[in-house]
This record gives sequence, structure tokens and C-alpha cells, in this order.
Amino acid sequence: MIDNFSLGLTHVLMLFAVWRLLRRDDLDREGEVESMQRAKKDRFGA
Repeated sequence: MIDNFSLGLTHVLMLFAVWRLLRRDDLDREGEVESMQRAKKDRFGA
């Protein structure tokens, strides 16, 4: 029982990580990374 739970949990966490990575906006844009980072800094004041 514990083995199936741990296998299922790790697979769900990996799927969640892949899902989050695929939803990122900067994956489709090569040259705009610096401008997006600058915009985030300006917006959040960091």
C-alpha cells in the first residue's frame, strides 16, 4: 500500500511540475526574456 502511494504521489508531483512549466509565457519567446524580467521588476518593485 505504501509503495503504490509513494509511486502515485511522485508521479502526480512530476505531472504538476511539467504542467506548470508548459504554462509559462516565456517558453515561446526567445528575445523578450530580458524585457519581461525588467517589467516584472518594475511592476513589483524588486
